[in-house]
Parts: sequence; C-alpha cells; structure tokens
Amino acid sequence: MSRILLAEDDDSLRGFLTRALQRAGYEVRSCADGDEAMAALDEGPYDLLLTDIVMPGADGIEVAREAAARTPGLPIMFITGFAAVALSGANRAPEGAKVLSKPVHLREIVAEVEKMVAA
Repeated sequence: MSRILLAEDDDSLRGFLTRALQRAGYEVRSCADGDEAMAALDEGPYDLLLTDIVMPGADGIEVAREAAARTPGLPIMFITGFAAVALSGANRAPEGAKVLSKPVHLREIVAEVEKMVAA
C-alpha cells in the first residue's frame, strides 16, 4: 500500500482529502500544518507528498524541500490557492513538482495522485 504524507491547514479539506485517498487504497498520514508535516517526515518513507503551500509554521515549500532532500525523487504535489505568488522568486518548488490550484475536485486530486505514484 502506497503511503502519502498530506499537509493541509484547512480542517475540512484535509478530512475530505484523507477520506478520498484512503478510499482509493492509500495509507495517509495527515498533518494540520507545516511543522507537524516536518515532524512526520521521520515516520517515512512516503511514496508521495501532497501539501498546501501557505500554512502556519513551515510552509509547503519548506516541507517539500526537506522531503526531497530525505527522499530524492519523491513525487510532490502542491494544492494551493496562491500558486502564482507562493512559487515565485526564491520560493521555487523542487523539480518535477505538480501544482493544482484550488478549488480542485477530489476526483482530480485522486487521479493525479494515482498518476504520480505509478510513475
């Protein structure tokens, strides 16, 4: 079973994503903010990081950089309402990261997760 680390500060969205991914057959470790996600990296390895960018504590870019340093080649997907702003300048996402803009449908996220985990 593939393991996903999910970091999303919106409680309802995090719950919806967790349930949708679990129904699709994934083991999900969900975190309410970036600091919790950074600590959860110690519970890895994971097969995918799915993270919001703008969160309390460490932001999604920091989490992604640390996850990529620990697990080179780890698929990373961002879900955010602030993609253009959050990924500009020095805040570059790790190479190969996928960005989905909010609002996004759960089916779309699950389909993208399946593609990235299978790759």
